[in-house]
Amino acid sequence: MRASLDRLRDRFAEKVLLAYSTEQGDDFAVVDPAALREVARFCKEEPELDLRMFVSMCVVDRLLLPEGGPRFELVYQLRQGREPWKKLHLKVRLTEERPQVDSVQPIWKGADWWERYAWDFYGIRFTGHPDLRRILMYEEFEGHPLRKDYPLRGRQPLVEGRGSEELIRGPGAAPPKK
Repeated sequence: MRASLDRLRDRFAEKVLLAYSTEQGDDFAVVDPAALREVARFCKEEPELDLRMFVSMCVVDRLLLPEGGPRFELVYQLRQGREPWKKLHLKVRLTEERPQVDSVQPIWKGADWWERYAWDFYGIRFTGHPDLRRILMYEEFEGHPLRKDYPLRGRQPLVEGRGSEELIRGPGAAPPKK
């Protein structure tokens, strides 16, 4: 995949901020957040890259790292369609003041759940996402629980009308048989 990194750098000279490979064979490209969607589309549609498979996206909260810099790092794992063992990781770094980036869900439909997860647990906003709402926490939940500054003993508001049975089985579900 080293050729993929070279191809990305040739096409997006100013938008690929850093590109490197590890000894284990993983390739990484750190992309300017403003260019994420353009770079992602190129990764999918460029025949030489053929990165059609969106595998996952994770968020790293870099709050306590000594070097400072942008607080959040999104890591997108992509694989080739014809040779799925070939992969590329796109990284995007976002500041605490503006944790927002364009959604890649229009390019890879599989990014939908991952972006909702990143919003729910870290507060990262995805511009252009068709349904950006909480996916695991309830709508009234305050804050984003996987941020490193989330209070350990934080209390959440009680939501009236939601008993434990409704939360477990869903609204309108039949009670368990006795």
